[in-house]
Amino acid sequence: MALMNVLADLHTHTTASDGMQSPADNVRLAKEAGLAAIAITDHDTVAGVAEALLEGERLNITVVPGVEVSTVAEGTDIHILGYYTNNNDEKWLSRLSSLRGLRDQRNEMIITKLNELGVVLSMDDVIAAAHGESSKEELQAAEVSIGRPHIAAALIQKGFVQNMKEAFDRYLAAGAVAYVNPPRLTPFEAIDWIREAGGTSVIAHPGLYNNDSLVEELVRYGVQGIEVFHSDHGPEEEQRYGQLAAEFNLIVTGGSDFHGSRQGVVFHGEVGSRTVNASVLKQLQPSG
Repeated sequence: MALMNVLADLHTHTTASDGMQSPADNVRLAKEAGLAAIAITDHDTVAGVAEALLEGERLNITVVPGVEVSTVAEGTDIHILGYYTNNNDEKWLSRLSSLRGLRDQRNEMIITKLNELGVVLSMDDVIAAAHGESSKEELQAAEVSIGRPHIAAALIQKGFVQNMKEAFDRYLAAGAVAYVNPPRLTPFEAIDWIREAGGTSVIAHPGLYNNDSLVEELVRYGVQGIEVFHSDHGPEEEQRYGQLAAEFNLIVTGGSDFHGSRQGVVFHGEVGSRTVNASVLKQLQPSG
């Protein structure tokens, strides 16, 4: 690619899930940051990829089609990134739809718990906070994924908390009073699903799990890459997972995990704040 910069941010979210910017906005931010490439990796949906690809063509930015699959292992949320899946594969799209159904079920369980705690909130409040006047049916038709940040936004709008941090600390984070984690897909199954859809699987932000034995188990199972560089990884994590990648010949990826800004606070980092060389795209692309 004949661009001065050859860096790629391989982990960003859009309004197709719990990001604040449109897919096209993320591509424009990549252009402003001087990146060569950006991945769109929304939670359990590829609904934002097509728009981003169009904007990428317009701005001469390479858009990597991706997804972040939500799974649970040993009671912990584990996320598996998938790149270059065949997004015309009906089985793959059906599987992602089933995950959004589980996410919807989890959201309803959180709302029920909040109500039991005297926090009067409805799913309509959450949808209004997330996507304005859109109905639940419209969001489902658009394959938009609703998550805990949207519930947090509704808690702020209703005055139950002051900010996102308080919403998660008091109610939504693991161990908080309204946290629920129903049985869901395992990360091993997610790796299989991504492979069967023709894509490449990568462990997202392994430093957030506090479970390196599980991370290594996933590596031995057959995950193809590991997100060494992430906004919530420090130098120690980067070194540790870089060594793991070298030991097992894994693809090394990195990304900001950009979600946009809420109340002036950027989650987790700005577009381009964590990157890898865009040459890694060749490793991520399926061969043949």
